[in-house]
Amino acid sequence: MRVWMMALAALAGLFGAAGVGLAAAAAHIVGDTTLHTAADFLLFHAAALFGLVALMRAKAERGLLVAGSLIALGAILFCGDLAIRAMAGLRLMPMAAPTGGMLMIAGWLVAAVAAPWSLRKTGTRHLDA
Repeated sequence: MRVWMMALAALAGLFGAAGVGLAAAAAHIVGDTTLHTAADFLLFHAAALFGLVALMRAKAERGLLVAGSLIALGAILFCGDLAIRAMAGLRLMPMAAPTGGMLMIAGWLVAAVAAPWSLRKTGTRHLDA
């Protein structure tokens, strides 16, 4: 589990770097918003993955690992397809963007259940008052 958490943290950093790079490239491609969308999604999900990894580190929950994995895979498919389409006019694979979008949605839904569940079991009495 620890190795996968480290991989998700590394992916979060790569998503951030790729998001900035794609945003810079998008600034030079007039009229194509697809690259902007890919950049935004990578940057948003980079922050989300870092947050999930921090929560996983505090409380090792498999649900959080599943959520992070779904979000990461979804972002790779969705943003990868949009970026390749915008820059090369090609597709990553058939249905890559919609599949990636559905995986990201699924990851967020798993996070919506797993994050509160993991916090419930931490015993933070000082926050209950």
